[in-house]
Amino acid sequence: MRWVVNTLRDRSVEAHAKNIQVPDLSDSTMVLEGAGQYATMCSGCHLAPGYDSDELHHGLYPRPPRLAKAKHLDPKEAFWVIKHGLKLTGMPAWGPTHDDEELWSMVAFLKKLPDLSPEQYREIVARAPRDGDMTRMPMPGGAPEGHDPE
Repeated sequence: MRWVVNTLRDRSVEAHAKNIQVPDLSDSTMVLEGAGQYATMCSGCHLAPGYDSDELHHGLYPRPPRLAKAKHLDPKEAFWVIKHGLKLTGMPAWGPTHDDEELWSMVAFLKKLPDLSPEQYREIVARAPRDGDMTRMPMPGGAPEGHDPE
């Protein structure tokens, strides 16, 4: 049953994402913006480099993928999942609250994430621009130096 559900989900995402146009994801500003978004909105479930698990990640069913280890992420599919969410998984749809530019910045960061050490992750998140909906999220080794969540 698990195989059937996973296969149907994966094929559905692939079909929905196939005609999405991918922007240039190598833009360093885009990657930097995505780092802050990931730290705030994603790391609680998908973890950050240096985390093996935590209570939230361990308690979710199905367990979310560890995106810091996702070396072969399809940008179209990642964008579609971030925008629309995945039913019956706990993956929210961020499309209603974030514009496509913000969602693409997350995808740009996800492409870089598997190559980051915990130290590099903390450094890039510390440099990420802050906005009104971002709060400090736990990271390996604590909050980035000089970060004030208030």
